[in-house]
Amino acid sequence: MRTQVAIVGAGPAGLMLAHLLHLQGIESFILETRSRASIESTVRAGVIEQSTVDLMAATGVAGRLLKEGCPHHGIYLRFDGKNHFIDVFELMGGKTVMFYPQHEIIKDLVAACLAVGGDIRFEAQNVRVSDFDTDHPKVQFQHEGQEITLDCDFIAGCDGSQGICRNTIPASAYTIYDKIYPFSWFGILAEAPSAGKLIYSYHEKGFALVSSRTPNLQRMYFQVDPNDSVANWPDERIWAEFYARLEGEDGWTFESGKIIKKDIIGMRSYVIEPMQYGRMFLAGDAAHIIPPTGAKGLNLAIADVKHLADGLQHFYATGNTAELETYSSKCLRRIWRAEHFSWWMTSMLHRFPDDNKFQQKLQLSQLRYTASSHAAAYSLAENYAGFEG
Repeated sequence: MRTQVAIVGAGPAGLMLAHLLHLQGIESFILETRSRASIESTVRAGVIEQSTVDLMAATGVAGRLLKEGCPHHGIYLRFDGKNHFIDVFELMGGKTVMFYPQHEIIKDLVAACLAVGGDIRFEAQNVRVSDFDTDHPKVQFQHEGQEITLDCDFIAGCDGSQGICRNTIPASAYTIYDKIYPFSWFGILAEAPSAGKLIYSYHEKGFALVSSRTPNLQRMYFQVDPNDSVANWPDERIWAEFYARLEGEDGWTFESGKIIKKDIIGMRSYVIEPMQYGRMFLAGDAAHIIPPTGAKGLNLAIADVKHLADGLQHFYATGNTAELETYSSKCLRRIWRAEHFSWWMTSMLHRFPDDNKFQQKLQLSQLRYTASSHAAAYSLAENYAGFEG
């Protein structure tokens, strides 16, 4: 078999890349180790920046997003027992973020790909990539009992942090920059009325986050020890912990409900440089991981493949690889800005094992400054809505 661009991974990065390439008349072929049902039902966060919404709208895949997505015009920083609103919409002149779960974006992109005859091989097994340091890369895999070799011009490694593409690159060819945080997030999905607010809470017991997925579905988190277990948290204890961390003198509260999902999410920052080797390009979580505090992961993945699609379009139009050779540098500028923002938010809002009174005073000072200074609030809003410079 042959294609122009072999895409490993049918997450947002791989699917959006295939969609963008199709619009430019460039062939692609997607390999995914999971089933379609699995990728379309795995619930993950979906804070969508304006630039991502605009790209989806411009390329014809934003119908459901614009109809069903929930715009959030700002966020609340909760500390000193009160909510403090950062009006992102006002500060950014109408630019904001939208809530639309990631698996819904995947559904939209899968449907768009299949509607135009795109080739997605779900449940591919034993996927291997090779010869990407030559002009004739290959991807080999097994599907429905057949061993298949796919010849291609380029490989896009969009297969996440645990995928095979990144690990196939020689270790001497890249540098890894990473940081492991000394805490995790305990997350729940609950059938409960929306709190109507997106709240980041700093509390002496630790960080908590309130967000909404739909008017009757809430996604909430609180900080826990990284060695904690879901088994340690029965429903009653979970709700007691949320109420404790969100208490305050302002009387604001929220409604609990039926918890339908519990998980623990590790907190890590990770970047690989460069994001390309020969004719293989890494995108999304295969190239970078970011703490969820800044809500940047999906948006960085979409920004990556926009740059990659532009470079591939230039190559097929001119035969020149100049645009592809700048792929890493273009992506990494935005990636490091997002990494810094997420680190800053994480550091400001979480309790650390070596905390002391001095550290806590510094955190509260930063929170008070951010909530009261136009310049500080503008900086948070600019980064939260998506800094593209």
